[in-house]
Amino acid sequence: MKKILILNGSPKKNGNTSKLISWFSEEARSRGARVKVVRAASLVSKTNGCISCRACQKNDKYECVINDDIKGVLKEMKKADVIVFATPLYFYGPSAQLKLVIDRMFSLYKLDGTSPMNGKAMGLILSAYEDIGLKAVEESFKLIADYSQMSFSSLLVPDARESGEVEAIKGIRGRVKKFVQGLKLKDLK
Repeated sequence: MKKILILNGSPKKNGNTSKLISWFSEEARSRGARVKVVRAASLVSKTNGCISCRACQKNDKYECVINDDIKGVLKEMKKADVIVFATPLYFYGPSAQLKLVIDRMFSLYKLDGTSPMNGKAMGLILSAYEDIGLKAVEESFKLIADYSQMSFSSLLVPDARESGEVEAIKGIRGRVKKFVQGLKLKDLK
């Protein structure tokens, strides 16, 4: 059974991102995956992201030395087969809540290129009011996946508009299903 960790970057509990995650989770579970969703907005962080102390590089562990909720999420990432980042587009980037977690991922990599993330799959669910900026944000996640030696796929959802309006997008449930299928859950190591 494949383990999927979804990082919900939306500060809204019931917005479009949460709806897309719900559909994704339903489809993934129907295919036998175990899904865990973490709301980045509810995590308690002692810092505003990575503080570049580099203490994580001075030991053989792949973990952040800052003891807070994000450290626990990073441990979950190491256990997962698939990590899905889900976020609304906020001023041409992922949400600040999600970015705090992403920056702390530095601790999961050693400067020699080794990482427990190598060989995993990364997914991106990105929704926006319109289509401007989606490809630019997608590219930043592709770079992380490439650096991490992770496979990458994305679901870009333009014209999601206000909370709840994603449900009115024609064919969106089918696109979510196709996105889950594209992750090839059975093919992961």
